[in-house]
Amino acid sequence: MSFHLRGRAVLVVEDDFYLADDTQQMLKDAGAEVLGPFSAAEEALSLLHHQHADCAVVDVNLGAGPSFVLASALRARGIPFVFVTGYDADIIPAEFTGVPCLQKPVDPTKLLVALESLERN
Repeated sequence: MSFHLRGRAVLVVEDDFYLADDTQQMLKDAGAEVLGPFSAAEEALSLLHHQHADCAVVDVNLGAGPSFVLASALRARGIPFVFVTGYDADIIPAEFTGVPCLQKPVDPTKLLVALESLERN
């Protein structure tokens, strides 16, 4: 199966260095322009003030706490995103019902399918 995110700017927010690096490389291999990876929501929010993202991959639990403020900001800007988490998906607030959520360790194919699906909708 071939995945094409060529020319798409994908924001990556993940506080685990190795997972962030793997995600970044996988997205680059699919042709994406990777923004980040960022380990904190504040860093990602700062970037969004001056650069556009087409979609995002957001870890639910960052070192400083949950990423729901960032998720709300992405939604307000009309930027679709996928949550990734090592926790049970029921920790995600009801306001984010319908946002794709993938369990860690994330299967690369599932992540690429989810991102391409966001891009089509």
